[in-house]
Amino acid sequence: MSYKAPVKDMLFNIEHLANIAEIAKIPGFEDAGLDTAQAVLEEAAKFNEGVLDPLNREGDINPSSWKDGVVTATKGFKEAFKLFTEGGWQGLQHPVDFGGQGLPKTIGSVCGEMQNSANLSFALCPLLSDGAIEALLTAGSDELKATYLENLVSGKWTGTMNLTEPQAGSDLAMVRSRAEPLPDGTYKVFGTKIFITWGEHDMAENIVHLVLARVQGAPEGVKGISLFVVPKFMVNKDGSLGARNDVHCVSIEHKMGIKASPTAVLQYGDHGGAIGYLVGQENRGLEYMFIMMNAARYGVGVQGIAIAERAYQKAVQFSKDRVQSRPVDGSIAASAPIIHHPDVKRMLMTMRSYIEGCRALASVAASAYDAAHHHPDAQVRKDNQTFYEFMVPLVKGYSTEMSLEVTSLAVQVHGGMGFIEETGVAQYYRDAKILTIYEGTTAIQANDLVGRKTSRDGGATGKALAAQIEATEAELAKSGTPHALAMAKRLKAAREAFVDVVNFVAGNTKASPNAVFAGSVPYLMLTGNLMAGWQMARSLLVAQEQLAAGNDAAFMQAKITTARFYADHHLAKIPGTRDSIVEGAECVTALALESF
Repeated sequence: MSYKAPVKDMLFNIEHLANIAEIAKIPGFEDAGLDTAQAVLEEAAKFNEGVLDPLNREGDINPSSWKDGVVTATKGFKEAFKLFTEGGWQGLQHPVDFGGQGLPKTIGSVCGEMQNSANLSFALCPLLSDGAIEALLTAGSDELKATYLENLVSGKWTGTMNLTEPQAGSDLAMVRSRAEPLPDGTYKVFGTKIFITWGEHDMAENIVHLVLARVQGAPEGVKGISLFVVPKFMVNKDGSLGARNDVHCVSIEHKMGIKASPTAVLQYGDHGGAIGYLVGQENRGLEYMFIMMNAARYGVGVQGIAIAERAYQKAVQFSKDRVQSRPVDGSIAASAPIIHHPDVKRMLMTMRSYIEGCRALASVAASAYDAAHHHPDAQVRKDNQTFYEFMVPLVKGYSTEMSLEVTSLAVQVHGGMGFIEETGVAQYYRDAKILTIYEGTTAIQANDLVGRKTSRDGGATGKALAAQIEATEAELAKSGTPHALAMAKRLKAAREAFVDVVNFVAGNTKASPNAVFAGSVPYLMLTGNLMAGWQMARSLLVAQEQLAAGNDAAFMQAKITTARFYADHHLAKIPGTRDSIVEGAECVTALALESF
């Protein structure tokens, strides 16, 4: 089954929830209104459906390969990447000053969803380049920007982020890669980095590694980490490529999923030292790397939505084709396509509602990012930055956990056929698992939500969001339709439960950290559920207005039905999750260790 980009749903979010008309009022984005969004999305759909989608299965069956330090991408990937860069897709949301198209994230992020739905392994390469570009734009010197950005933005070169080492996974205080300063201001970098996505390949002529390492004499812990640019090939003064740098791929991993994406082990400095260039100031590397990580965390959340959409489409098609058993209501006298069975409909509606809720949440977050970075009013920038930062762990954590449930349900819809690799749906399940792990596990996203986003301001941001949700409840009540009233009821109960948990977290993180962190992931899932449900409530209100105006009746009715399902089947879980967090912490940590 071929992938079909959900352009109509994406444009609904961009127009009505992300409010592209307001984004287009920001200086620099004047030409980035709804018409532009539609044109770009339609072109993106053609590219991803026609070029990347046909390579997805091939990449799973015939992954990237390593031999004698050389990594060869799956057949067809190199040619596809050339078309990708020629189309300007890498630079879509990057500055015009460096050859990008300068479009807002509100448009760029949904193009990213299409890429990841069409071919998750392929899309990881430009996603990592995006992070490298963000870091250099923010912290790179003028010389580094001039040397690297134009070729990264065009896709002529690709970028990576190098954090993890064999002994240092998420605990970056344990990073042992070292950098020795040289008289000319450069550094020699030594060490081993693992799990480096697209860390070596043959699709681009150079690879720009951003590497965490310790300068000699730096403090222990995270305060002593610096960030370096270490190119695969040295760059001459005139911009041409010079000698091969001392960074080599010694192996790639054999993985459960995303098999076409080479996950490299990189060795720095085995032949005298890899030449590196300091980004920003010494010992501030983790701060700069967080720019990359936040960009990547949002991007990984979009990957969750993308792979869920792909699995949903395949499950819907199978359920319409697979004939099995008579409907329980007797409406058809013979065996019928399984989409007629209530439990199959429940699974499909579960998938659909999760995807639409998370897509809406990601779209609204992207809009906030654009306002935070580009709006002329300082207070508007600050407010949107606070909103965006609160949403990042939710987009990442909730959307990726959601993708596991959705891809699992897709296998379930297929029944026994789903367990067989030839049907293809198992690939989505396998591919999705990494999303809850890389760029910070779900627990790490939850730690961020508890510490930086809730406890630090005493729950003020969370409560401010609750007030906005309460205003949406009032709009639903004013609407007065049965669906709006039902949504208002569920949203109110969910919001009140959320505020209880925010108070619990803000009031107990210092005094009873184990009690709070025992429920940190449930808190993230509750909050993600609520924020996505809030966007579905907003969608319901818009769809009702559009339906009354006679606009696209079938789509708007489906949006209302899906929002109602979200309320009754997802928001309805939140009060119970609240009880587990606030009242259930003791039994999480009570069992003696030797009893496990």
